[in-house]
Amino acid sequence: MNIFRPASARSETLLGALQARLLVQEQGLLASLLASAWVVEARDPYTGGHLWRVAAMSALLAQALGESAPSVSRIAMGGFLHDMGKIGVPDAILRKPDKLTDDEYAVIKTHPSLGARLLASHPLSPLVLAAVEGHHERPDGQGYPYGLSGADIPRDALIVGVCDAFDAMTSSRPYRSGMPISKALAIIQSESGRQFDKECSEVFIQLGQAGGLDHIVGHSDAGIPLAHCTMCGPTIVRYRVAQQGEHAACPNCNGDYVWERGSEGQLSIVATGEKASAEAMAPRADQQQIASLVQEWSNALQAVA
Repeated sequence: MNIFRPASARSETLLGALQARLLVQEQGLLASLLASAWVVEARDPYTGGHLWRVAAMSALLAQALGESAPSVSRIAMGGFLHDMGKIGVPDAILRKPDKLTDDEYAVIKTHPSLGARLLASHPLSPLVLAAVEGHHERPDGQGYPYGLSGADIPRDALIVGVCDAFDAMTSSRPYRSGMPISKALAIIQSESGRQFDKECSEVFIQLGQAGGLDHIVGHSDAGIPLAHCTMCGPTIVRYRVAQQGEHAACPNCNGDYVWERGSEGQLSIVATGEKASAEAMAPRADQQQIASLVQEWSNALQAVA
């Protein structure tokens, strides 16, 4: 009796082990990218949860457009990483509470190309470069950074672009409250074929009108709405592991808050009237959210194996 496995079986076992090891390495690379994007986002006090919302909406839109499961994950990943280039935008511009000057807006317009340069040599860059570099391009050629038009704009970028714009419209800023979903959808409809791809905008509007975006707007994670600072509005992100009695800070006014559990078990914030500690104000990534997203999007990693 031959107690040794055939060479083909041994080869398959070795190949499987190598593939599993490679997947773990790629998951670690993805986790580090998502953590970096999370911290970049934290520099802007009014965009808490923006990356998660854009990623979640991009996934819904890609799925509704008929993309495969790995493509849906890839596009969602690009949605989460689309603003990486904002690391090169000075705080004075990124955090400015008033309307930007033309010169300041020109600086903002560099972030897609800067993000693409930062990611260009990363092993996972083929998955996300199209969305990072092209999410502000427009079908009518009036976008940036390259003024691409029509079919020259990658589909990933078109999907992320409409989701990014919608979230900007429905999120609060220092100078205005977020728009109602219906108003933002009407603007997307009016710009269909110009600022937004026709097919993407039409399907996105259908999702919104059917209530498919309600659980994402105003949230920073699945089932977790942004908490409201009494002075600044919806600016405070609740981490998945937040516990009663833990402190949180408004990233805009640095007001101190404490998480308290209500009668129905939900966490809400209560102002202490003090200035938040340096520890509470320090930006850090939600590692639990990142770990969950890495698992959710792992099917896209096979494309770079």
